[in-house]
This record gives sequence, C-alpha cells and structure tokens, in this order.
Amino acid sequence: MNNIQKNRLLRVRRWRIRKKVKGTQTRPRMSVKFTGQHIYVQFIDDEAAKTLAWVSTNNKEGKSAKLAANVKSAISVGKMAGEAAKAAGITQIVFDRNGALYHGKVKALAEAAREAGLVF
Repeated sequence: MNNIQKNRLLRVRRWRIRKKVKGTQTRPRMSVKFTGQHIYVQFIDDEAAKTLAWVSTNNKEGKSAKLAANVKSAISVGKMAGEAAKAAGITQIVFDRNGALYHGKVKALAEAAREAGLVF
C-alpha cells in the first residue's frame, strides 16, 4: 500500500468521524493531531467555526519542556490541554481522535485530559 492510498483511507476515516462528532459552545470538540514530531490539541466550536483554546508540543511551554510525539509527551500535553480548557471555561468536550486508533498516544492523552478534569 503506497502513501496515496494510506492518505485517502485516513481522509475517509476523518470524514466518517466528523459526520458524527460536532462541537458546540457548551461542549466543544477536542481535536487531536499527531505528526512525526509534534502533538496538537484544539478545542473547537463548530457552530461558530472558532477555536476556543489550543495546546501543542510546538508552543512555548512544550518547547521549554522538550516534548516530542511520544506517549510520555502525550500525557503532558493532555494535562496541559485540561488546564487550558479549564482556563477557557470548558468542562465537557466531545473527543475527536482525527482518524487515529484509540490506543497508545491517543489513549494516554485522553486519559490525562480526563484526570485533569475534562468530561467526555
């Protein structure tokens, strides 16, 4: 299977998930994206098409802690995401894994966000 086919299958998985997962002002969508080097988390209100809060390994706090795209860093980013959400007044979310399987880094990030006080 080549990269074009893999990207197409990932895009189809994303679309299938996004048909079901919608973020609102009271319960925004927590979108998680993993690249080869970084982890990105956004809290999105889909009705207003607005990002309410975001956290990544590429921002100031992530760079100072030398975070990468691994399970250990996913736990740290999950905690930072929970704190950022609380600061923005967010307590309940809808989790969007963005086509990734729910294990490893995705599961570690989600559990850390739950421990930080997010409900989903």
